[in-house]
Parts: sequence; structure tokens; C-alpha cells
Amino acid sequence: QVQLVESGGGLVQPGGSLRLSCAASGFSLDYYAIGWFRQAPGKEREGVSCINRRDGRTYIADSVKGRFTISRDNAKNTVYLQMNSLKPEDTAVYYCARTDRSVYAYRCPPLSAFGSWGQGTQVTVSS
Repeated sequence: QVQLVESGGGLVQPGGSLRLSCAASGFSLDYYAIGWFRQAPGKEREGVSCINRRDGRTYIADSVKGRFTISRDNAKNTVYLQMNSLKPEDTAVYYCARTDRSVYAYRCPPLSAFGSWGQGTQVTVSS
């Protein structure tokens, strides 16, 4: 059974850090790219970062560039999103999903190309 499970969210003060995990089961990260997305209340879901299958090429959205880093542990079949220097505007539910399309340094595949969405993990940045 294909499944993605996010974890690691929580409440953090501005300037703090969190590491989100996306644990994959039922398939190998060698064959699928993984994307991290977020959705704040009243806003559309937006792409944050993606990591390509096989070569691990990554994309980071401009809004989080220099603060967020995506990585992958193939042995654990898990993708991570390290979030540093968090801001209140980073508050959202964060989701991961998979796609069989390629990730490029300048873009992730479109939202519609992703499936097998996880349940999401809440990140709240507030003092």
C-alpha cells in the first residue's frame, strides 16, 4: 500500500527551526520525486520544495530559499524538510506527495502531477 506520512510539525517561535519528515512506504524513492507543499488558512496550496528521483536534484521556492533545505535518506525511504529562520508567514499545514515526473532546479512539476498525498503536519510560527 502506497503511503506518505508527514511528521515533525509543531509550534515554534520566529527565528526557530523545525525538521519535517515524509516517510514513504509501498514504493521506492528511486522511482518517484517527492514534493513538499503548504497550505495556509484561506490560501491555495503552494509548492515549497521538491527532490528528484535518482539524481536528487532539488528545487526550492523563492519564498523559502536560503532558509529551507530538502534532503533524502534512501535507506530510510524518507524525505526531510529542514526549516530554519522560520517566520510567521511560514505558518501552514505542510504536505508531502509523490510524482513520477522530473524535478528541475528552476521548478517542481505542477501540483496536478502529484498524488498519494500525506495527511499533513501543522507548522505554527508564533511568539
